Amino acid sequence: MLIQSICLRKLCAAAQTNSATTTAMAAAISLVHSTFLSKPSLFLCRNRVAAFAFSTTSAVSSDNLRTKKWRQPVMAASALEVGGVKISKEDVVRDDPTNNVPDTIFTKLGMQLHRRDQHPLGILKNAIYDYFDANYSNKFEKFEDLCPIVPVIANFDDVLVPADHVSRSYNDTYYVDSQTVLRCHTSAHQAEILRSGHTHFLVTGDVYRRDSIDSTHYPVFHQMEGVRVFSPEDWESSGLDATTYTAQDLKTCLEGLARHLFGAVEMRWVDTYFPFTSPSFELEIFFQEKWLEVLGCGVMEREILKRSGKTENYAWAFGLGLERLAMVLFDIPDIRLFWSSDKRFTSQFTKGQLGVKFKPFSKFPPCYKDVSFWISEAFTENNLCEVVRGIAGDLAEEVQLIDNFTNKKGMTSHCYRITYRSMERSLTDEEINELQSKVREVVQEKLKVVLR
Repeated sequence: MLIQSICLRKLCAAAQTNSATTTAMAAAISLVHSTFLSKPSLFLCRNRVAAFAFSTTSAVSSDNLRTKKWRQPVMAASALEVGGVKISKEDVVRDDPTNNVPDTIFTKLGMQLHRRDQHPLGILKNAIYDYFDANYSNKFEKFEDLCPIVPVIANFDDVLVPADHVSRSYNDTYYVDSQTVLRCHTSAHQAEILRSGHTHFLVTGDVYRRDSIDSTHYPVFHQMEGVRVFSPEDWESSGLDATTYTAQDLKTCLEGLARHLFGAVEMRWVDTYFPFTSPSFELEIFFQEKWLEVLGCGVMEREILKRSGKTENYAWAFGLGLERLAMVLFDIPDIRLFWSSDKRFTSQFTKGQLGVKFKPFSKFPPCYKDVSFWISEAFTENNLCEVVRGIAGDLAEEVQLIDNFTNKKGMTSHCYRITYRSMERSLTDEEINELQSKVREVVQEKLKVVLR
């Protein structure tokens, strides 16, 4: 109930700040009340950057990054601002057997990179807004400041995610407690927005998934999803059945969006499967001499609409990962850069200028360290990556399995290579050795493995 109250106050403050109408205000309040008492989302990310929601440590100043000696990442503050509302650390990082949210993830709450107009993610988001405003006469309502702390029901059940789906596991999702998570996708708000009476809307936000460490994966990323609902009068005069009419409108909309972002590119539609849409599609474009998956989409399952009180309606929905598209459009080579506060990065981008190519300011040398251990049945690679991130923060560039074998006694050994590299300075042997020593210590202690 505390989190419910926090997010309710947050939406109220946001509505007042934006001079929203009384109707919009009431809808926002209704949305929060029902969100914390009900159900989940529509798109599950298969690839944290690439995927669409049909599916790292707080930024450090450039001065601190240039210090000669690495320092343990600072523990999260006791409270932070999310949309003008304070959320206590104890609301998110709890001494609870079902809680797996680390301090480093707590520090990301409220940063909302997608709301910074001079940030690549904000620039991309606004470009998408421009397309929908221009082509749909400002019909699409925009939600971009919804609380990322949501009920399990809202994150999974409302969008028909199966009870045994891998995304529900503690290995993949950050749980505040057994009934509350950090949203895995923006579609965690979809059902409640539908229930509140909205028929055309875009939802943008920061989403959270436990994941591997490499140049395209990060435990916090940003998504946008769009939904459009149709009434019988929309398709009855077209001569098409409702599903065909909805699918055609969806494809026309998203082909126009792709041209708006990428220019006159070749496109193709690929049939796919999602549990929340039928039929389901992926849009690919031929860009920079290769096929690129842009987004996933489909005709919304009728069950989702029926549960939202829209028994006679059809709808389409799409979802896209902002980081994936921004890395392509701005030539950003490493997802960690989005979180950099170094002016050599941030000063390269300007509000409204989509596709300005990032100019690398340096490529500092990597440092490789290996760690080998006998794994237990409970071991997962995501847990290892959480340990590495918790110790090294964004100095951890990649964690890669380079060797594994099983001996005659049935014991399995894994060897992982950890790549340490700062994007802003050269690392010293002393600090890397200190990091690696700490990694070995914590891996053995928390993951219950036997070092080799």
